[in-house]
Amino acid sequence: MRAFPRWFAVRPRNRTTLFDLSKKKQNETSEIGRRRSLALNKGSESYQARRREIARVAAELFNERGFKGTSLGAVAKALGTDRASLYYYIANKRELFDEVVREVSEANVAMAQAVLGAETPALEKLRTLIVELMKSYGDHYPLLYVYIRENLSHVESDRTEWSQFMRMLNRQYEDAIIAILQEGLDDGTVRPVSSARVLAFGVIGMIGWTNRWFVPERSSDTAEEIGIAFAEMAVAGLRA
Repeated sequence: MRAFPRWFAVRPRNRTTLFDLSKKKQNETSEIGRRRSLALNKGSESYQARRREIARVAAELFNERGFKGTSLGAVAKALGTDRASLYYYIANKRELFDEVVREVSEANVAMAQAVLGAETPALEKLRTLIVELMKSYGDHYPLLYVYIRENLSHVESDRTEWSQFMRMLNRQYEDAIIAILQEGLDDGTVRPVSSARVLAFGVIGMIGWTNRWFVPERSSDTAEEIGIAFAEMAVAGLRA
């Protein structure tokens, strides 16, 4: 009979291997994913409120540390919970960032479209838009600044459904501002110094640049006061 070395032994059938542990983890993750999908589809107010809270806390950390410098562990710690609990609400850091960006973008699109639909002259719409957008910066701080600073750089050009949805929101937002300025060009109340598109992106750029220096709790001027100042400059400069 062949003699085996002393270190050789028949391993018990019920021995847990690394493969078994990996499979168990995958199953647990899949179960959490199923629970998360069910909760998202159900859409209860308490569940959505918790997701918004997680998004707000994450936005603060993204603003402070950037997307790459923020871990889910840091978000969990700031919320006073653990990573495992977060997975019931969010799948990963990318999804969390996407949630932050989506929430802010939807709010700004709704605001811009409401201003566009108002029964007021174009320059008054522009004034209102600028003030309301700056107020939104303050109200949603730092969510909107996260969006501007990251500039969706972590999203690949061939991104799927979410990326397409975000591009749609961006177009709707830009189109609303362009339409306001086009109204003024058409009725002669806005000086034709350039096309509505160029003027619109000038307004967007002017407000967007505040991400470099405006922090509500450290600013001597409120977001609304800054918006009023910007609005006065824009309206005075464009009035025919």
